[in-house]
Amino acid sequence: MNTDLIRDLPPSIRPMARLQNLGVEALKDPELLSLALRSRSLKAPEELLAHHNLKELLAMPWARLMSLRGTGEAGAAALLATAELVRRANNQSEPGRLVLQSVNDVAAQAIEIRDKKKEYLLAFFLNARHQLIAKEVISIGTLTASLAHPREIFAPAIGQAAAGVVLVHNHPSGDPSPSDEDVRLTRRISQAGQIMGIELLDHLIVAESGNCFSFKSQGRLA
Repeated sequence: MNTDLIRDLPPSIRPMARLQNLGVEALKDPELLSLALRSRSLKAPEELLAHHNLKELLAMPWARLMSLRGTGEAGAAALLATAELVRRANNQSEPGRLVLQSVNDVAAQAIEIRDKKKEYLLAFFLNARHQLIAKEVISIGTLTASLAHPREIFAPAIGQAAAGVVLVHNHPSGDPSPSDEDVRLTRRISQAGQIMGIELLDHLIVAESGNCFSFKSQGRLA
């Protein structure tokens, strides 16, 4: 955008009008930053973003923000307040949701598949605070890439707005040691999660004996 002043833009494409008409998700980074800084132009936010990405700006201390051209005292305060609100929202637990922090926490929620005679693959969808959003059976039968394709896992993860996924499946043989197929599948799902922005937090293999194998604990998540 070449014009310096927001007031010189056609009313329909000013940041506030676009927010009202299209929703905040439609705004570009300089537009969002101009609203946060209450800037009269888009030039200052664009220059800020040319030298610092949003993550850097929101992590800066007060003195550093104050020194940046185009922020000022009010702008620095607005960015610090925004960063703190985001931090608090991410750390705020939702009452009533089960928190899964450890291997034992997850294994306890998969106890019903330990003695199954077929392999069951479960997916636990978690929010950013490791609270359980949903739990789904992904496949039943011999665990193969076709039965546990990334789309079968990440389609419901996206629908649940999950931040992370934990997979659990059972070994009817009683030995929770991972097979070559288990290793390949874990690597494939982990890589797909990195692309999707939904982390594979762990993959557990459980057995009727109560023994359990954790890819994360063994340092074998791809």
